[in-house]
Amino acid sequence: MSIISIIGTGNMARTIGTLAVAGGNTVEVIGRDQSKAADLTKTLGGSTTTGEFGAFPAGDIVIVALLYANIVPVVTQYGNALAGKVIVDISNPFNSAADGLAIADDTSIAQEVANAAPASASVVKAFNTIFGVALAKGRPLDVFIAGDDAKAKAGVAEFIESLNLRALDVGGLNMAHWLEGTGLVAMGLASHGVGNFDFALGVTVPD
Repeated sequence: MSIISIIGTGNMARTIGTLAVAGGNTVEVIGRDQSKAADLTKTLGGSTTTGEFGAFPAGDIVIVALLYANIVPVVTQYGNALAGKVIVDISNPFNSAADGLAIADDTSIAQEVANAAPASASVVKAFNTIFGVALAKGRPLDVFIAGDDAKAKAGVAEFIESLNLRALDVGGLNMAHWLEGTGLVAMGLASHGVGNFDFALGVTVPD
């Protein structure tokens, strides 16, 4: 099992944290609002602790569960406190209409995080193609991951599997842009083809 730090106190932080505790992982909750972080810590229960925003995270894996516009500034603020850590970016950089990406075609939020993070940190894109409402059901779902560090991806995959989910590696961190585009496809399906958020994209291998 893993030691996980979650920066953020919103719905995805709560959902991933709940599954992480149920899967036997040790969780640290970190938020700018210490009272919200403490409340989430209490909700998650178990051995969950509350960390101090900006201080060295306890976890080897640091999940940044923030709106995409806040992620790079927070990683920059943390600076060397993230040295040697595996940083997991779960964000989707949608534009205001949620019908396009709010980033350039040649990058991704995950790649921008890698540029801002210490050189010894590793960045993995994960969880961005799953809506929180589907994830919260605790059903076996596929989690697509991307990153350049094989060891970091293996650690994140092991964590994902402890949540009763399946990790599927899509390649290097350059693929994070396309995962963010896949998140946009999921949003389109939620608005049109499916009509709700209670689903997840996955891979089925025919017999």
